[in-house]
Amino acid sequence: MSMPNDCHYTKDHEWVKVEGSSAIVGITDFAQSELGELVFVELPSMGKQVKQKDPLCVVESTKAASDVYSPVSGTVSEVNSELTQSPNLVNTEPYTNGWIAKLSNINVADLETLMDAGSYKSYLETKV
Repeated sequence: MSMPNDCHYTKDHEWVKVEGSSAIVGITDFAQSELGELVFVELPSMGKQVKQKDPLCVVESTKAASDVYSPVSGTVSEVNSELTQSPNLVNTEPYTNGWIAKLSNINVADLETLMDAGSYKSYLETKV
């Protein structure tokens, strides 16, 4: 199971990669494997302001629908519109082409409450 070292992770299995004062958000490889094949991603609205742990969007798989929570506070500045046609990108490339949204004006202090890759890996080991 992959987990890039340049991301931060939540206990709800979201990842965030910070680039300056903005961030890219998605769900982890573990999350997509637990959900199964994604069939729909309800993308967040552009300009939507979210606080850390607020619902960002919904992903639907052949098994269930699940909320995706924002790992940091910020404003949705871009969404991955490719997911409307190919939601399975989240399954095949969760950390690259399967990203869900980009947030601007993030609260970088929120990152202090998240796990690095090593901590997330240890956390996953308690779940198995």
